[in-house]
Amino acid sequence: MTDINTRFRGLLQRPYEPTFVPKNNGQLYFDVPDTYLTDHYRPFGAALQNRFGTNAQTRIPLPNITAPDLAYADAVSRRGGFSIFHPSHQRVASQLIELFLEQSNPDALTAMAVFVRDRVNGPLFQYALSVALMHRTDTRDVEIPSFLELFPDRYVDPAVFPQLREEGTLVDQGDRRAIEIPMNFTASDRVDEQRLAYWREDIGVNLHHWHWHLVYPARGPDRIVRKDRRGELFYYMHQQTMARYNIERFANGMPRVVAFRNFREAIPEAYFPKITRSSDGRSYPARHPNETLSDLKRVEDGVIVSIADMELWTTRIFEAIDNGFAQSSSNQRVPLDNDSGIDLLGNIVEASTLSVNPQYYGDLHNNGHNILGYIHDPDNSFLEGFGVVGDNTTAMRDPVFYRWHQHIDDIFVRHKQRLPAYTGQDLAFNDVAVDNFEIQLNKANAPVNILLTFWQRSQVNLGTGLDFGPEGNLFATFTHIQHAPYSYRIRVNNRAGDTRRGTVRIFFGPKTNERGQTLPFREQRRLMVELDKFTVTLNAGANTIVRRSDQSSVSIPYERTFRNVAASSLTQNEAFQFCNCGWPNHMLLPKGSPDGIEYDFFVMVSDFAQDRVEDFDENVNCNDAHSFCGLRDRRYPDSRSMGYPFDRFTPGTIGSLLDFTKPYVNMLVTPVKIRFTNTVIARA
Repeated sequence: MTDINTRFRGLLQRPYEPTFVPKNNGQLYFDVPDTYLTDHYRPFGAALQNRFGTNAQTRIPLPNITAPDLAYADAVSRRGGFSIFHPSHQRVASQLIELFLEQSNPDALTAMAVFVRDRVNGPLFQYALSVALMHRTDTRDVEIPSFLELFPDRYVDPAVFPQLREEGTLVDQGDRRAIEIPMNFTASDRVDEQRLAYWREDIGVNLHHWHWHLVYPARGPDRIVRKDRRGELFYYMHQQTMARYNIERFANGMPRVVAFRNFREAIPEAYFPKITRSSDGRSYPARHPNETLSDLKRVEDGVIVSIADMELWTTRIFEAIDNGFAQSSSNQRVPLDNDSGIDLLGNIVEASTLSVNPQYYGDLHNNGHNILGYIHDPDNSFLEGFGVVGDNTTAMRDPVFYRWHQHIDDIFVRHKQRLPAYTGQDLAFNDVAVDNFEIQLNKANAPVNILLTFWQRSQVNLGTGLDFGPEGNLFATFTHIQHAPYSYRIRVNNRAGDTRRGTVRIFFGPKTNERGQTLPFREQRRLMVELDKFTVTLNAGANTIVRRSDQSSVSIPYERTFRNVAASSLTQNEAFQFCNCGWPNHMLLPKGSPDGIEYDFFVMVSDFAQDRVEDFDENVNCNDAHSFCGLRDRRYPDSRSMGYPFDRFTPGTIGSLLDFTKPYVNMLVTPVKIRFTNTVIARA
């Protein structure tokens, strides 16, 4: 597996350096036959081998192959932008993924990937090969480099790169200093939305969004798209992101996001991203204040969609929700019921290839990203590419991403509103009572129910993403929010006479809005954030459960979000292979405030007999962030609706979270204060 890891990680590095240039700091060389070389380099084949192929420790021989027809890939410019929201780009990516999947073994895949690599768009190649590697049984444990490692230009102030090149060129590797990536470099404090820049522009959050879409592509061969409850996961991952973002807004004195549902109104929020694509030296275009959408007529790019199209698709989706059924392509009624309705709706709204009627319900979600991403040049008059919201690797940086996804979430809420409220039978767990619930920092004598957040300075290695840059590590430091590690302590009394199994579900939610006003339960319920979910065995009598925050079923640790650093400092082990889908653990909690903001922490123990789908071990590789990412090649490990018990509307008599929990001894709410210290602490 080391050889497979080495060769494919090498192919994904420095995507615009030709494959014949040694990889892995000069230690890996692909023995590229002349027939693989592009027209430009083929006349120099022998000279290139003599120049580059002499000192590498590992050489990968390549057989002669039949050249594939890659004409379809010309739809994505070699040096231009690539977006999974773009219809023509989706089609090209799907064909390229299929080409990689159909190769008979890793050696054949290596040869085909080498041939393709220097002929197609760099991010397209990275996306298609990464998806194929993840979904092939013989390459599934290859460590996919993060997008930060491959394309750091998407996340870093461009001013950092000349400093990195200077340091790498002039200073020996052991003496190189880390270059600091500035915080909040996209706007001044005069812009209200800049208060949330540390959250929107967090590298880990954006890598999470990129990686989730690698695991759950909307388009492609059916065998990689058709995953258990993928439409519902699309809904739930984005719903939880929106809940977290709104909670963070409250902590910064900002109101909830206003949904962008009227496609003809001006957008007051501007965004000037200040990031540059290294492939062509072009900056991501800005969106100025109060711009309005226009019909998208990018004929050369194959992106044509009107505002009227968007409105019509929305109306048809609303009609399906209100009628309780969707109309399939074969004119059959497909019920949007309790069991599978949200999954069907998720695929319709995202417009994955699993949509029951893509011609009728259209491509709402993806074209929302497109029409917003091209707002500055809707007819290509000025030959400008898409803005950051038109690219899934950068979309979460832009405030309008959240306005668009608030609208998407409101569509799903319209469906959820039609479903009956949970009954006592749905919520109770007879003979099981939660007697106490406390949260405490993992240090001696820490007070209970007080959590701490602060700034942390961390390092990333950007060397493998700098095409034609100096060899060796090139480290940059960045500052991000972090929390002190903590644990949940739950005391559960099993009043039955025998052993029971239960599912512990932990959420938190805001008690108040940005003005300090108490939130009614109908609003708080939509903002409840899942922190953890795990199975326990309850012996008869008293049980004490201790669970660390870093064991969360939602998040992954820093080392896996930024896995290039882990790869350079840790030995190879199973824990770091493929398991990179999940919310970044450093963003598990909201920032809070210096005086402390009090949140409601909720715990529930539900009946595992009703929850069970199939047994799994969360400690086994890749199972730990299953709430957001499911399980590889297995069914989603919870029979309940995602977000249970907060995904359904409740009767009007329930005015608070305490009203909701009062009838059920298997639930408990604890107020917890989160205090922010405006101090920067370096990662150990």
